[in-house]
Amino acid sequence: MEVRMAKAADAVEVRERIRGYALRLPGAAEEFPWGESVVKVNKKVFVFLGAEDDGRPPRVTLKLKDPEAHAHALTAPGAEPAGYGLGNAGWVTVPLTERGAPPAELLCDWVEESYRVIAPKRLIAELDGG
Repeated sequence: MEVRMAKAADAVEVRERIRGYALRLPGAAEEFPWGESVVKVNKKVFVFLGAEDDGRPPRVTLKLKDPEAHAHALTAPGAEPAGYGLGNAGWVTVPLTERGAPPAELLCDWVEESYRVIAPKRLIAELDGG
């Protein structure tokens, strides 16, 4: 039981690291529709972080249009196309508590890719230092 609790604590830490990274992107803002944390840019969601204490394991949902990144994300343990038809548009849900879950660095790369799909060009230029 202690191993599971430590794993869940690690997943919460990874979730917070992802949240912090997402919020540092130009124009990003956190909102709480449906009682869940989402990070938006230009009023559009680019990462769903779920609710902190909804009884479900920590997870992230991102939009990955790059075929290679999308396929890679789906190989993560427990990963699946997002519900509500979002999976058809490239959204992937990745659990953070599964053994072999992607490391925070890779998840942050995917957050940035999702951001680049959603953000306006002027903010992407700002991100790129232009």
